[in-house]
Amino acid sequence: MPADALRRYGSAAPSALQGHLARALAGSEAAVQALGAAAPRRLRPAVLLAALHDLALAGRAGDLAAALTAGDHEAAAAAALDLLRERAAEVVVSASRYPLLADETGRHTVLHPAVAEVARRLGADRVGLVSLGRAAGFDLDVDRVYLDLGGRTVGEPCSPVRLTATVVGGRPVPATPLPAVVARVVLAPHVVDVGDPDVTRWLRACVPPDQPGRQAELDAEITVARAAPRLLLRDDAVGGLATAIRAVPADALPVLTTTWSLARLAPAARARFRDRLVELGAARPLAWVSVEGVGVAPGVPTLGDRPASGHSTIGLTVCDGSGARAEAVGRCWSRGRTLSWLAG
Repeated sequence: MPADALRRYGSAAPSALQGHLARALAGSEAAVQALGAAAPRRLRPAVLLAALHDLALAGRAGDLAAALTAGDHEAAAAAALDLLRERAAEVVVSASRYPLLADETGRHTVLHPAVAEVARRLGADRVGLVSLGRAAGFDLDVDRVYLDLGGRTVGEPCSPVRLTATVVGGRPVPATPLPAVVARVVLAPHVVDVGDPDVTRWLRACVPPDQPGRQAELDAEITVARAAPRLLLRDDAVGGLATAIRAVPADALPVLTTTWSLARLAPAARARFRDRLVELGAARPLAWVSVEGVGVAPGVPTLGDRPASGHSTIGLTVCDGSGARAEAVGRCWSRGRTLSWLAG
């Protein structure tokens, strides 16, 4: 791994500790050489740091684990350097097991009102949720969380997942209860089983160790997800869509969700996805809840907002044999920590 890649990452790392570690590794010729000799391919700095964290969580790097627990940046850097100089191959093996997994927590504040709204509009008392592009599928547990939406509470009061959103604008976010969720399906090019302890440890390793709040949110969502069986489908958003929808019982409404996942697709692929939805909607009604950047979800109105404007659009698209009807029902900021509801 080139030292300049580590330095660049260190200057823009998502946490102070990760930035310090990256800069320390970049400044160690021995560590860089050890990585170069052990790695069969170029590692991304973020994956390398997750691998170091993973070894600490697994109890295989005691000095590093102790330093991370104490929040001692200097001791953590020293332990990481020793680990790379002495056991670089082991670090590389850990880094090669899984891709870097994005933190998928905290999206329920935008999903709950939108899923409830589309189910109400279509008169559905049973829904099957299909999460697209999210490896862990935490979006599927929207019915098993407790939310405060601008002072209006909804959901399960005993849930360990408890989220709050600030509501701006003139309309309250509806606190409509969700119908029964009778199917949960993850459709993504890479899927992970949250029931596997090695997988959940890696999910934790991908969160910076000096962000305990995010770590606690992740642990809560893992707890909830483990109690709700789900079907894991490894495919892309177009190729696996028919299989995912068939997994929803015939007497339930399939509700597909995308939360900041379509941006990873080229515009042509997004258009193919929507076209496929229209095709499948000719056989049975289905709905798509999209929470994406302005202009990313095909067909969802932009309301005159500019792309990359700092907020996202909450969209509802219904496909029922007469094409696709799309509406923008809200805006959100900071991954749903702030909401503005637009629908009447």
